[in-house]
Formats: sequence, C-alpha cells, structure tokens
Amino acid sequence: MKKSKESSQDFVVCIKNEDYPASLELHKIYRVVPDEEAASDGDIRIIDESGEDYLYPASYFAPIKVPKKVEESLLRAS
Repeated sequence: MKKSKESSQDFVVCIKNEDYPASLELHKIYRVVPDEEAASDGDIRIIDESGEDYLYPASYFAPIKVPKKVEESLLRAS
C-alpha cells in the first residue's frame, strides 16, 4: 500500500473478520502500520481492538482515503 503524501497516514476499513471477531470490527476504520515484508506475504499490519499492531490478511480490509480533519481525529483517538 503506497502513501500518496509523506505526512499522511494510511487507513483501511475492515470488510471481513471471520477468523478474528474479537480483534476486528466489521466496517471499522483502522490505521495501517507500514510493513513491507508483511505486504509481500499478502498481510497488513494494523492497530487492532487491543490497541497493539498485529498482522492480518490484507484481503480483510479495503484501503480508504480520509479527509485531513478525519485523519487528525483518528490519530488523536489512537
């Protein structure tokens, strides 16, 4: 997942949580933690419900672009 701007964060929406219902909430926005090795294996590292970063299948998420104000709010909340 490439970043469009150096200063912006990447965010995704959970679209599947079959194997991780306690860790992932459907339709929730999650912050991505860059991890090129994980991406090359088809995974994505996100900050999940535990507040920690973990690897999940990238297919469980859809990338989204959020407005700057929303990004600021999401980063304050995490």
